[in-house]
Amino acid sequence: MLIVVESGSTKADWMILHNGSETISNTKGFNPYFHSKSDILEALKANDVLDAVKDDVQQLHFYGAGCSSPELNAIIESGLSPFFRNAIITVDHDLNASAFACYNGEPEIACILGTGSNSCFYDGESVREEVPALGHLLGDEGSGNYFGKRMLADYLYKRFPRPMHDTFEDMGLTKASIVERVYQKPDANVFIASLMPVLIDNKDLPYSQKLIRKGFQEFIDVHVKCFEEYKTCEVNFVGSISDLLQEELHAVCKDNGIRIGRIVRRPLQNLVNYHVKLLEKA
Repeated sequence: MLIVVESGSTKADWMILHNGSETISNTKGFNPYFHSKSDILEALKANDVLDAVKDDVQQLHFYGAGCSSPELNAIIESGLSPFFRNAIITVDHDLNASAFACYNGEPEIACILGTGSNSCFYDGESVREEVPALGHLLGDEGSGNYFGKRMLADYLYKRFPRPMHDTFEDMGLTKASIVERVYQKPDANVFIASLMPVLIDNKDLPYSQKLIRKGFQEFIDVHVKCFEEYKTCEVNFVGSISDLLQEELHAVCKDNGIRIGRIVRRPLQNLVNYHVKLLEKA
C-alpha cells in the first residue's frame, strides 16, 4: 500500500493506492512552521479512512508547504511516523511537488499560487530555487495570503467597495475579531487566505481587478523574472488561486512576455502518476 500526500497550509489531499485501486481522503494542511507533532497526530486520528489503513501502509510520500529543510521535515515526520508505524516515510517540499506535477519533458518554471506562493526551475533532473518564499508576513506575493491581507486592511481603512464591505460585515468581521484571528490565534495564514471567495465573487469590480493584477505582477517580478530562463521556457502553475483567477493570470503573464503551460489546481493525481512510474522503473 502506497500513500502520496500533497499538502498546502490549508488542506492536504491524500491518495491511497492498493492493488490497483485509488482512494482519496483529506485532512487539514500540515505546515511545520505552524503545526506540531501533536497537531498532526490529532488530525490523523480523526480521519476514519486513514485510521483504517494506517498499519497496512508500506510507503508514504508527503509533499508539504514549509517542508524546505531536514529540520522542518523532521517535524512533519515526527507526527506521521507514530501513526503509520510500518511505513517508510519521505517528507519533501511542495515546490518539488509542483515541479513533478507540471513537468512535461521540457525545462519549466513551476509556480505555486495557493494559500502561499513560491517558484522553482526544473529541468527533469534537479530543482533550483532562486529566491526564498518568505511566508505570509514578508512574502507570499500573489497568493491567498497576499490578497487576504490587503482586503482586511482596506476593509478596516474604509476603502473597501460597498458589496465586499457588506459581506465582511455579514461575516461578523470587526477590528477586534480580525486582530484576534491575525495576531493571537493559530493558523493566521489560513484565516487570511480563507477570505479569497469574497474577492473571487467580486472579481469584476475595478477594485478587485486592480488588486489581482497588482498581486500577480508582484509575483512575476519576484518569483518568475528571477530565473533567466523565464522568457524561453514554459511557466506552469499549481494551486487554487492560479486556477480560479486564470483569466487575470494569463493577461498579466502575456503583458510580461511569459508563456503559460499548465495550470493545475490540485497536483495530487499527477504526483501519484509520477510515483507509480518510479515504482515501475524500480
